[in-house]
Amino acid sequence: MPANPAVDFLAPLFVPGNRPDRFAKAAASGADGVILDLEDAVAAGDKDSARNTIATSPLPANAMVRINAHGTHWFDQDVHAVSKLKIGSVMVPKAESAERIRTMRNALGALPVIALIESAEGVANVREIARAADRLAFGYIDFSADVGCSMDKHALLFARSEIVLASRLAKLHPPLEGVTPSFDDPQLVEDDSRYSASLGFGGKLCIHPKQIAPVLAGFRPPQKDIDWAAKIANSGDGAVSVDGMMVDAPVRLRAARILAAAKACDAASRTA
Repeated sequence: MPANPAVDFLAPLFVPGNRPDRFAKAAASGADGVILDLEDAVAAGDKDSARNTIATSPLPANAMVRINAHGTHWFDQDVHAVSKLKIGSVMVPKAESAERIRTMRNALGALPVIALIESAEGVANVREIARAADRLAFGYIDFSADVGCSMDKHALLFARSEIVLASRLAKLHPPLEGVTPSFDDPQLVEDDSRYSASLGFGGKLCIHPKQIAPVLAGFRPPQKDIDWAAKIANSGDGAVSVDGMMVDAPVRLRAARILAAAKACDAASRTA
């Protein structure tokens, strides 16, 4: 399945679905996507009213909705409600089965699906899930709780790498990294983003507007890499030597991806 521009985000921002006063603020925050949340950000007793609020409120042009997970009391009603909305995509939490994604698509029509991988079963089935979805995202906090591991980078490396690989095999846009819980430490958010980018992620979920700029900074390649890539892009065809390094087609492909990442981050930063 080809990458879908409707789910091509670098720094999408979560907003509680029962807080319509924040919808426009989120749209003006510089986030390139606004995730109207019906799941974790909304208490159980407020789920129905939050769904109603989203259905009856003006929505940002770049809005998507995170529904409640399959098997919950609210799932069917959420799917029915979002299928009638003018939104860009739907995010499905606790994604564990490609068949469930495909079944849900029958109700959603052409609405793109972002599958949020948050459990051992989700990671075990992620290659099949990727072929049924339009993009993947990693909920590493839920994943670490499910398998009983720490949230240390080394403990989560296998899961992250598998999600990146599954996305590539399915020819999807690189996956979205999960949130950094702290929003008062921009350096931590930037460092987390840079690490995720180094593994092959293509963006990061945000829980506060303060995180948008650090995420974009973290996903922008270092200037020395951009300068190197620009030099490689002008090296012509075939195998040649550039600054003592052999350059051929794979090296040019890496350079092209660095330049594309820089261009995307710069474009997003101009609106942030």
